[in-house]
Parts: sequence; C-alpha cells; structure tokens
Amino acid sequence: MRAEPQPATYHPDPAILELSGWLGDPVKPAQFPRTHVRFRNRRWDAAIGLAGLTDEQWQQHFGRFTALPGNLPEPLALKYHGHQFRVYNPEIGDGRGFLFAQIRDAQQRLLDCGTKGSGTTPYSRAGDGRLTLKGAVREILATEMLEAQGVYTSKTLSVIETGEELSRNDEPSPTRSAVLVRLNHGHIRIGTFQRLAALDEAEHMSALVDYCLKQFPGPMPPRDAPGRDEPAVQLMHQVVERLADLAASWMVAGFVHGVLNTDNMNITGESFDYGPWRWLPRWDPGFTAAYFDHQGLYSFGRQPEALHWNCGQLAVALRSLADAPPLIAAMERFGPLYMAAVARRWIWRLGVQSQGPQRDAALVAACEGAMRDSGIEPEAFWLQYRGSRTAEGALAEALTGYHPIGGDDPYWHDAAPESLLIDEVEAIWSAIDARDDWQPLDDKIAAIRRLGAALGKPPNPQGHASG
Repeated sequence: MRAEPQPATYHPDPAILELSGWLGDPVKPAQFPRTHVRFRNRRWDAAIGLAGLTDEQWQQHFGRFTALPGNLPEPLALKYHGHQFRVYNPEIGDGRGFLFAQIRDAQQRLLDCGTKGSGTTPYSRAGDGRLTLKGAVREILATEMLEAQGVYTSKTLSVIETGEELSRNDEPSPTRSAVLVRLNHGHIRIGTFQRLAALDEAEHMSALVDYCLKQFPGPMPPRDAPGRDEPAVQLMHQVVERLADLAASWMVAGFVHGVLNTDNMNITGESFDYGPWRWLPRWDPGFTAAYFDHQGLYSFGRQPEALHWNCGQLAVALRSLADAPPLIAAMERFGPLYMAAVARRWIWRLGVQSQGPQRDAALVAACEGAMRDSGIEPEAFWLQYRGSRTAEGALAEALTGYHPIGGDDPYWHDAAPESLLIDEVEAIWSAIDARDDWQPLDDKIAAIRRLGAALGKPPNPQGHASG
C-alpha cells in the first residue's frame, strides 16, 4: 500500500481459509440499532473494486457485515498471544474485531478488510466489543496523516456510526459508538506465531510461515546469510527489514504509536491499531503517548528498541522451525537497517539528494539538534526548511553540498505546517460531538492529502517485493 491506489475490479480471494480451522474462530457480528455512514475512503474503495457500491450496500457490508460475494462466508476472529508491556499474555485475540474479507488490488496484492468495534468474540474477556465514535475519528486522522508522511500504515476504509451509547473511563460518557473497517495487507501478528509456539503447534507454524511468504512476498536474505534457504529464516529477515523501516518512518514523522505490544506488530510491517497515539509538539525522545505507560517503555525515542525487542520474540517463536544462529544473524541486521532507513527517509523529507551514508547521518544529527534546541514542532521544521532552503549554524554546515530535487510544490510556501497535534484533534472531535459538524474533519483530511501530494512517493520500503 505504498504507491497511489489504482482502480481495480472486485477480485475476492479468501486465502486465509486454508488456515482458518486453527487460526481463528467464526463469529457473528453485533446487531446495531442503526448504521449511518460517516466516512468512506474514496481513494481506497476503488482500489479494491468497491467504488460502485451504493451507500445502502455499503452499510449492509460494512455495518451489518453481510458477506461480500465470493469472500469469507462468515467473519473470522483471529487467535494470538502477545507480550503486553513485556508481560506475556495468552488470554488475548481479536476481542472487538474480526477478519471480514480478503480482496486483491490492481497489482494482485492481497488486502484484508478487518474490523474494530464489530462486537464481542470468544476473546473479548470483560470488554463490550465496541468502539467509540471518537476512537474511530482519531483512527481516520492517524491513518490519513501517516499515509501522507510516507509511513507504511493500515488505511481506514469505512466508519459507520451505530447508534449505541457507550461508557468509557478515559472519555466523557455516555459517548457515541461506531464500527470501523481497516485495510491491511495482512493481520498476522508476531503474537500469532507466539501462540503457535506456546501450544507447540510446529506443523501449523510451518504452514503459517509458508502462507506469509506466499501472500506477503519480500526479497531473499543476503547471499551470505546463514540458513537463507530455510522458509522461517527468510521470513525472519523480511520482518526485521520491515520493522526497521517502520520504526524509522515513525521517528522521521515525529509519531508516537503508544502501544507496541507483540499483538500489535503486523509481520507485514504495517503500522496499525491506533489507540493513544500522538505527534510530537517538539523533538523530545522521552515523549510518551499512553497515559498508562508509566515507565515510558514505548516513548518516542524508545520505539526502535521496542520493535527490535519484538523481532526477538518472533525469533524465539520460530526456534521450533530453525536453529538459533540464522535467526540471530537476521536480528543483528536491525540496527544498520534502521539507521539506513532513517537517513533515506530524512533525505526524502528534506527534498535533497543523498550524499552518502556518512554525510547523511551527520545531516540527520544536525537536524535533530536544530529541532531540539529551537523547540520547534517537527512539521514546522520541515516546512521552514523546504520553503526557504535556508539554515544556520551546524545545520547550515551539514547541508553544504546538498542539492534540492523534485518540484517546488505550493505547500512549501504555506505560512503554517499541516500538523496533527492533540489540541486540533480534540477540536475536530468537539465539532462532531457538540454540533454533529463533520466539516472540520473533511477539511483536515483534504489538507492532509495535500501534504501527501507535496511530499510525493516515499522511499521504497524494506522487506517488500513491491510497493
């Protein structure tokens, strides 16, 4: 989901059915009092061949979850375990969502339609299986902004208000409810492999590795990598490459995900499942998004460490299929891959031509120093530099010899950056909550997409065979 989405004809392909007997449980969706379409992603409904659905049909499929033609006959709640704040929990799984459909895009890449807020499942525990409308609005904003910033993210396909009143401890209640549908290339988590390892299901583990290599293809490991012909080792290298790039993309975007548990880590390398996220108001490695992250485990500056640690948990799970040394060799690539990805993405955001690894790394450090010392918000920094092409002090020295590339989009001459700080998020929600005014949200989405158009296509991601 890196390139601009291209229109496609509807092509169902429920490939997950070959694993569904042990990967998930069939479930029934909640029966909502009403369904009111609040957001329909017109950039991505065409990419999966569903642009022709009427609003009534859209509500039936994405609010009532009537099966799409030729697709999954019933929703599938996926099973997985996970480390939550580094504590292992075997009592989790899809607790308020399920896999609803799988569809091929114009490039024949598999896309999952997964839900959030669609009702209880066997893994709901004490939860009600619902999603607040505010949570859905926040996820629309997060996915739109990350997509614009070149982050490999899930896409919010649909938000439908469902007419229930929900009580929540972390926001004024009762509050409005919604069901959300996201697009991902896959919903297989590191925690999916952890569950199979914990249950000693080596045969299923092998089948899942084969499924992932087939459906989410990526490059082969380096020629000198030990065990490079083993499927589990191949997958390990791909996940390390993808998560190193994902960590770098968050850091360059100034984004804090908030909850980087292994059940929130998709082996496709897509950022997804947005809860207490934030964008940085200033460059601060200690900035934490989740109010319950008291130790700062998933603070802004510790995100690369968290993803590297999560890769380690995948390596532990894959030990049932491969020896430790080849898996460790894959893990050892994370640091260099991450640093290369940061430089590559940083140069892209600056709109200049690379001058080689050493010079680029020095430029990144100079930019970080300039942001830290000035207290400027990261998006304001990018706008200030791209708009004026002027810098002072250490940053000016680091930029010597760098040449602009690409066009001069009008966005770079705006008076203020297109950012997404918490005060604006709350104001957008307030307009909806108080007056049912959706115009500020619509305007923000249009403005964010203008930023994305100004930035253009991001650098090629690591670990993927194609966009």
